[in-house]
Amino acid sequence: MGRNSKSVDQATAATSAGHVIAVVINAALLWAIHMWPGWQTVPFLTPDTSRVLSAVTLVLVATMLAHLVFLLVPSRMVNALGNLAVLALGVPAMVQLWEVFPFDFSGTWSGWPVVVRTLLVLGIVGQVIGFIVGLVALFRAVAGFGAERRAD
Repeated sequence: MGRNSKSVDQATAATSAGHVIAVVINAALLWAIHMWPGWQTVPFLTPDTSRVLSAVTLVLVATMLAHLVFLLVPSRMVNALGNLAVLALGVPAMVQLWEVFPFDFSGTWSGWPVVVRTLLVLGIVGQVIGFIVGLVALFRAVAGFGAERRAD
């Protein structure tokens, strides 16, 4: 019993640390984008960045809030719902980045636009797959499949 309890405690601590790290990283990104140094200082971003900034900001804030809730309510159902909410905001933000494409790579390697568009497509596809996985996780949590907290 002691070993299993220790494993659960370690898993819980690691999960909690992951949520805290996610909040800190997203807060740092928000600070860097909006405060210092600001998105305007990034040489390859165009003024069109302002057209996608609210969607990107919404995803970062939603991600922070979701991870804060995950810290307070360690539930598979809450986790699944939070992940679905963030992904539901992330896909439109990525599509908006694709449509606006606020990047200017003139004077650099000519392949950068293809690389960035490829990464955007991979991000969109990954988020759609994540949404499907999230729906399965939500179904499993609602149906009561699996333990509330994993010990491994």
